[in-house]
Amino acid sequence: MNASELQSLLTRTMTALPKHSEELRELDAAIGDGDLGITVGSGAKAIVAALQTADPGVDFQAVLQLAAKAFSTANPSTFAALVGGGLLAASKTMAGKASLSQMDAAVIGDAVAARIMERGKSKLGDKTILDALIPSLKTLRAQNADACMVLDAMIATAQTKITETAELQSAKGRAAWAQERSIGQADPGATAYLRFLQELRASWEQ
Repeated sequence: MNASELQSLLTRTMTALPKHSEELRELDAAIGDGDLGITVGSGAKAIVAALQTADPGVDFQAVLQLAAKAFSTANPSTFAALVGGGLLAASKTMAGKASLSQMDAAVIGDAVAARIMERGKSKLGDKTILDALIPSLKTLRAQNADACMVLDAMIATAQTKITETAELQSAKGRAAWAQERSIGQADPGATAYLRFLQELRASWEQ
C-alpha cells in the first residue's frame, strides 16, 4: 500500500465511523460522562476534512500527522488526546517509508498502544482500549493471510477481549468512578476501536 492508498482508505473508514456515535455515547453514559460519541464522531469528521484538503503526494508520516492533529483538536477530551498522541507517535515510525506492509501496520499499532499506556498510565487489564488493541496487534503479527482475513481475525480478537473484560471493574478514567457499576459493561473506548476495525474492513474492498 502506498501513502495515497492509505489516505483514501482512512477517508472511507472515517466517513463511516460517525454512524456509531450514538452507540458509543450510550455506552459511555452508562459508566462515564457520555462524551465519547461526540469525540469519535467529530474526530472522524475532522480527519476526513484534513485528508481531503491535504497537499497531493503526502507521505505516510504526513498522513498520520494530519490524522493525529485533526482527531486530538476536534474535541477536547482525554480519549481524543490519547488517540491523537498515539497517532503522532506512530507517525514518527513511518518516516521515509515508501510502502506500508502488514508488519508496518503492527509497528503503527504498537506505537499507538505504547503512547496510550504512557500518557494514560494504563495497562492491560485496566479495562480500556488497550484490552482490545494490544491483543488484536498480537493477532495481526501472527497472521499470514490477505488483508481481509487478517482484519477479520483482529476483529474477532477485539470482540472476544471486550466481552471478557466487560466483567472487570474499570480502573482508569471516568469509568473508574462508577466502581462496581462498571462491571458487566463493555468498555466504550475498546468498543470504539472495534467499530474502527469493522469499518476499516468494510472499506478495504470498496
